[in-house]
Amino acid sequence: MSFVLPRDLIDWLSFSTEAIDLGDIQAEVILPRLAEAGLPRIGVPEHLGGSGGDAVDAVRAVAAVAQESLAVAFMLWGHRCFVEFLLQSANAPLRDRLLPDLLAGRVAGASALSNAMKFLAGIEPLQVTARSEGEVLVTNGKLPWVTNLRPKGFHVAAAADRVEGGPALIVSLAHDDPGLTRTPDLALMGMRSSDTAAVTLSGVRIPRDRIIAENAQEWLPRVRPIFIALQCGMAIGLARRSLIEASTCGGPGRDILASSLEETDQRLRALDVQLSTGLRSGAFVATPIPLFELRIELAEIVAEAVALELQSAGGRCYLREPGREFARRWREAAFIPLITPSLVQLRTVVAGAKKAA
Repeated sequence: MSFVLPRDLIDWLSFSTEAIDLGDIQAEVILPRLAEAGLPRIGVPEHLGGSGGDAVDAVRAVAAVAQESLAVAFMLWGHRCFVEFLLQSANAPLRDRLLPDLLAGRVAGASALSNAMKFLAGIEPLQVTARSEGEVLVTNGKLPWVTNLRPKGFHVAAAADRVEGGPALIVSLAHDDPGLTRTPDLALMGMRSSDTAAVTLSGVRIPRDRIIAENAQEWLPRVRPIFIALQCGMAIGLARRSLIEASTCGGPGRDILASSLEETDQRLRALDVQLSTGLRSGAFVATPIPLFELRIELAEIVAEAVALELQSAGGRCYLREPGREFARRWREAAFIPLITPSLVQLRTVVAGAKKAA
């Protein structure tokens, strides 16, 4: 089952997708468009200002956006992740304070927890430290790649290693915190209107009431399923769009691809079902390896889908004007394996788990 975007949003995305990819549209206009369509509210309880539903509904919304633009889906992923972090936090005052503006798209939410997810899997150390000074935390470090960092207003979640020892923290940082520096947007080869940049923390002092979680090692497994499932949504949407485009291409000799298109589509649908089932059952909390394997398989299907689109459309995909949309999807497909934790990192974790079993 798929989620259908409002017609006006589809029309706007269709008109704007190339400009978003090339960086010719201000990223700050994108999130309000998503908020007008109610997308950040999906999967958020109604009593907290959401539209109800669950994590599966949020994944389907991301997949629907990814069919039109991976850049916009990537922004929605980061924003919706930050919303989820607040939902899963025991810090109700922080949630109540930040959630209304986030759901309305007035302020951007960003997830800098990719490093934390890799830390949880034993892949790399944390890149931010926090030192206690009474009721204040002093944070230092760098967040090398974060999306949805709207310069005029963002909150970003980061994991910080306690200088004094003890479990790592998850904290909320803001765009106007003294000592926090956002770099200019990274020079990406595509998806340039996504407010993707790096953040440097130099003695950033934040009150303790901005702690999202006191024990990252215990808290992260609870949010990891939706964190990675929303990434899976990006792959599902992109693969689905390429398969749709491939199926509409006619011409001599193209019938030979019909069985491959059908097989790839069936595999995509089956993985979508497995993802939804695992999310709703809660199985991915205690056993994340099947979720990692799903993301790996979905990335492989994306590569197959864009290759089938290329073969179906033929040489016109390589012509500048008729191949414009395909070229964007080809670049987007190249990004899917790099989303952290990357496929190489996930394969490493999966291989280690199988070896230890």
